[in-house]
Parts: sequence; structure tokens; C-alpha cells
Amino acid sequence: NRCVNIIARLFNAPLEDSETAVGVGTVGSSEAIMLAGLAFKRKWQNKRKAEGKPFDKPNIVTGANVQVCWEKFARYFEVELKEVKLSEGYYVMDPVKAVEMVDENTICVAAILGSTLNGEFEDVKLLNDLLAEKNKETGWDTPIHVDAASGGFIAPFLYPELEWDFRLPLVKSINVSGHKYGLVYAGIGWVIWRNKEDLPEELIFHINYLGADQPTFTLNFSKGSSQVIAQYYQLIRLGFEGYRNVMENCHENAMVLKEGLEKTGRFNIVSKDEGVPLVAFSLKDNKRHDEFEVAELLRRFGWIVPAYTMPADAQHITVLRVVIREDFSRTLAERLVLDITKVLHELDSLPSKVLVPASEQNGRNGKKTEIETQREVTTYWRKFVSERKANNKNKIC
Repeated sequence: NRCVNIIARLFNAPLEDSETAVGVGTVGSSEAIMLAGLAFKRKWQNKRKAEGKPFDKPNIVTGANVQVCWEKFARYFEVELKEVKLSEGYYVMDPVKAVEMVDENTICVAAILGSTLNGEFEDVKLLNDLLAEKNKETGWDTPIHVDAASGGFIAPFLYPELEWDFRLPLVKSINVSGHKYGLVYAGIGWVIWRNKEDLPEELIFHINYLGADQPTFTLNFSKGSSQVIAQYYQLIRLGFEGYRNVMENCHENAMVLKEGLEKTGRFNIVSKDEGVPLVAFSLKDNKRHDEFEVAELLRRFGWIVPAYTMPADAQHITVLRVVIREDFSRTLAERLVLDITKVLHELDSLPSKVLVPASEQNGRNGKKTEIETQREVTTYWRKFVSERKANNKNKIC
């Protein structure tokens, strides 16, 4: 309860000094999103029933960049997921397009504070303003949920003036992952509601066999308390200033990594300076070697850097992503840049894994078939790997 109250006030919930916040601890943001979605669905259904209207086709509007747990919620609880497609250079939900997709069956619009793909914050303020206008025109009261799994413990400390939370009247619930920037080990999330009216009482169960009335609203019941204790410890140990220092340090190290990558001249930076402290980047030229090969070779240096393609309407864009956490120091950032530079030099010396059209094969006499080219590449790579193994064996001996 103390954690819920601290986090609710961090998110500017409209509470009186002695008022208790409404929220629960969960097993990560996935369960938190399930609970928030259920609350929106039930509240929408109750209103539709009271109005004598159909209530069997609920939908949620969100961006195609949402985390897979939103798709799980939609599939498990029979809610249509209406996704705003992305476009090259714009990898978050467009508030204008999102509001256009809202209809009378929309139970909420889900905005993301810290996209998984590039760490960018979506414009919740603009979404709130546009949606308020549409609600006024139509007579609907479509609300907003903010998925702040990654950014909920970033924005209050780095960007306190940014309006994304309960300061916006249409934001009715927010989820955040304690095991991300809440600085707790995995297995803890939180969902906070604006007030009691936003969480239907019928979803709350009351038990008394533990010695007192215990209200519960979870999908999981039996679970350890260690993550909650760790979250409470971090909140009271670090306080506002401590969290701010940690987040500022993470941001500075992200900028060191970003600047180092830019100096190579080989990458486009996809992430934004304002957002989750991570660096997402792609190769300017990936005709001969792509981001997946960079990720593969980085493993030799002990780095696990994910490479992935963007969602619908931006699938042709491949991105590498490095998330900067509390223990990712400036020294590590500089070392990663050096190792990436080594990988780039190594790839430059290797033949392309991608077949080059005969028309682009400069300096060659005659045209080779695709099979001939593939055999040539395969032979080269086998020879290269064999030589590497032999050299490593000699070093060990």
C-alpha cells in the first residue's frame, strides 16, 4: 500500500493528503496491463448495458509498436486491437490517426511512454487534447491508459514538466515495471488508477481468512513478497533525488554511446534524446552486411545486442538496440563503441552474405550465376572459419 501511494503521487494522482491511492502490485507490466484492460472493458460494458446498447464488440486503439502483452490481452479477453501503423522515420503512434480510429466501441486508447522499439515517448498531451475534442463532439467518454512500463520511472525525474500522467484528465490508469527503472529484480509491476470510480468494484474480491479484510484484484494470487519489499526499500533509500541521480547518469551514458556511434559515420540513430535511456541505431548502408551480422559478431566480444525489424509498414527497417541501465558505465559505453568498430572492420574484409546482382559486380569478366556466387561465398566463409579455429588452437597451445 505504501508503494502504491508513493508511485501514485509520483504520477500526480489527484489525491488529498490523507487519501489512499488505488492500485496493485503485479507480476510485471504484463499482468498490470491485463488488469487495466479488464477494468476498462467492464466499465465500458456496464455503461453500454445501462444505455441499452450492444456491448459485445469492444476494441482498443494503440500503435503497432505496442509490446506483445497488449496482443495477449486482446486475444485472451476478446477485445479487438486496432493498431495505428508506423512509417519510416516515425516509429510511435500518431495521435491524430489514433483518434480517427476511435469509435463508440473503443474502451480506451493506449499510449506508450517509452516504446520498446526505440525508447521514444508518445505525445500523451496531444492525444488527450484531440480525444477530449472528439469526446465533446460525439458525447463519448473514451479514456486513455498510459503504458509507462519503461518510462514511468524516467519521466518524473528527467522531464518533470512533461505532461503525460494524471495531470491529463483523460488518463485513467498507468502501469509501470518496477523491474526496469524501478531498479528491482525481475517480477514486479504496478498499475495505478486515477480514482476509485475508474476501477469497477465488482472486479475486486474481498477475503478474510487471513485475519482481516483483504481486497484483491490480480490474475495471480500466491506469489513471493520479496520484489515488493525490494521496491519499497529502493523508494525509501533512494528517494526522489537518488532516483534522479541514477536516471541522469543513465541518460549521460546513453549520450556517450550515441556520440561514439555517430563518430563512426556508419549508423543512423533511430532513438530520441528525450525518452528512455537507450540507443537504437541502424546501418546507413546494409547492402553487403546487415544489422543481424553485426549482432552476431558482437557476441564474440561478450555483447548481446538485439537486432530486429520494425512492425507493420516499417518492416524494411532493421534496428540494433542498447538499453542503458544503472550498471552500464561510461567505460562500458566506450568499450562497446570500440568493439562495434572492430566488428565493422572485420565485416568490411569479408564477402557479402547477400548475393550481389551480376550487373553490380564491378571488375568481373562475364556474369556468374547465383549458384556460382553462392558457392564462392560458402567456400570463402568455410576457409575463414577454419583459419580462425586453427589460429585460436595455436594461441591456446
